[in-house]
Amino acid sequence: MTAAADHAVFRRYAALRRGILTLLILAGAYEAVARSGYFAPALMPTLGTVAQTLFESLRDGSMIAHAGATLYRVLVGFAFAVAIGLPLGVMMGRFRPVENFVMPLLSALMPIPSLAWVPVFILWFGLGDTVAILIVLYAALFPMLLNTWSGVRAVNPLWLRAAGAMGATERALFWKVIIPGASPFIIAGLRQAFLRAWIAVIGAEMLAASNWGLGWVIFDAKEFLNTDMMLASLVVIGLIGFLTERLVFGSIERATIYRWGMARAAKS
Repeated sequence: MTAAADHAVFRRYAALRRGILTLLILAGAYEAVARSGYFAPALMPTLGTVAQTLFESLRDGSMIAHAGATLYRVLVGFAFAVAIGLPLGVMMGRFRPVENFVMPLLSALMPIPSLAWVPVFILWFGLGDTVAILIVLYAALFPMLLNTWSGVRAVNPLWLRAAGAMGATERALFWKVIIPGASPFIIAGLRQAFLRAWIAVIGAEMLAASNWGLGWVIFDAKEFLNTDMMLASLVVIGLIGFLTERLVFGSIERATIYRWGMARAAKS
């Protein structure tokens, strides 16, 4: 293993240690407040109670089933958002007529919160996965689209002219210049879109009462004052987000923008 590879591995472990330390500090602060008696145990259970509830729900498979239902809705809606937002954002950045047509629509739709569409979608499509997936699509589409558009517009014109002068075709220009040049913005758009997707799906599951999903678990637990189940569900949401950020988006960054030299990691 080279010195550069050793240094990269060291940086990853150092970042992981810092992340674990931050979580431990946060957990310690919560436990101190929970044991202080300021809140009733039913309102703020200790971490041990939350951990026991989480373990029981994982052991009987209910939490896994709910997490799977939520993750399915997120991934389907997110995939549609990427499939629409990425090529449309590229076309907006490359062709002025497309930008002039789409931007007024974005300006009108973006101020409308995604959850405001839930009652409308329920009337149109009824209860179930369709409503949640459409809400995720709506929430994730705009950050994906706007970041891609901004990234394509930010590509250095000198790179485009130089590639054109060397005889690059439109296809080669797209894959060799535009996508690498816009990749930091595109990955930022993926991150923001995924975050918005999770926020939207939890809200949609609460409002649409789908009977499955982490949002429904939180809403149902509130009705019976099961705070430990609510917090256990939040832990699962946070864990999925943490793993996605580290394993998926972090790997994409290392394989693309860091490898291409389009960005650099922050100093330790």
